[in-house]
Amino acid sequence: MKELIETIVKPLVDFPEEVHVDVEEEDTRITYHLWVNKADMGKVIGKQGRVAKAIRTVVYAAGSSQQKKIFLEIGE
Repeated sequence: MKELIETIVKPLVDFPEEVHVDVEEEDTRITYHLWVNKADMGKVIGKQGRVAKAIRTVVYAAGSSQQKKIFLEIGE
């Protein structure tokens, strides 16, 4: 899943080398923390959050076979 997130986000940003994903796993949920350069936040979020929503939709669909709830948080 980590590779999927990086594959989606890296072509969108100006600083792909600064994209990284941290994974935090708990009993009932898995949280992926996406970190990008501050200048790339607007590109990852998109107008009215449309790009971020699309990324989350793909990630949630890919993780739907797991028994745990999937979350994606975006930070700088």
